[in-house]
Amino acid sequence: MRVNAIGIIHSPFRYKEETPIQPCRSTAIGKVEVFKKYQEGLEDIEGFSHVILIYRFHMSKGYCLKVKPFLDDQLRGVFATRAPRRPNQTGISVVRLLKRKDNILTVKGIDVLDGTPLIDIKPYVPDFDPDEKITIGWLEGKIK
Repeated sequence: MRVNAIGIIHSPFRYKEETPIQPCRSTAIGKVEVFKKYQEGLEDIEGFSHVILIYRFHMSKGYCLKVKPFLDDQLRGVFATRAPRRPNQTGISVVRLLKRKDNILTVKGIDVLDGTPLIDIKPYVPDFDPDEKITIGWLEGKIK
């Protein structure tokens, strides 16, 4: 399997310790630079208020199948968390799209390191998410 970056995410965060835990806890502004050869794929994105960024945790080394998440003091299976040390080191963030200029998206709520390789962008469409009762496992009672 081969996955190539389609761009680079620029953020004010230079060190892992500076990054917000999740996009919902960030007010930071970032720039999503889509490589020119993929720019045409951004057509019509301006109509969406939010986009999903799919990226590679490029500074994360190795992985653990059991991790201690930030909202808990117990070890949990990595696939039941959003921890960056994962077998394929992929991450997702839903961010507010503020504007597009050519191949650059300006977004709010960025929570990744500067220079993060962008793998894909998808529009966030709430109606495409399940409308049945959602449960959040071990996170129940830990977040609002």
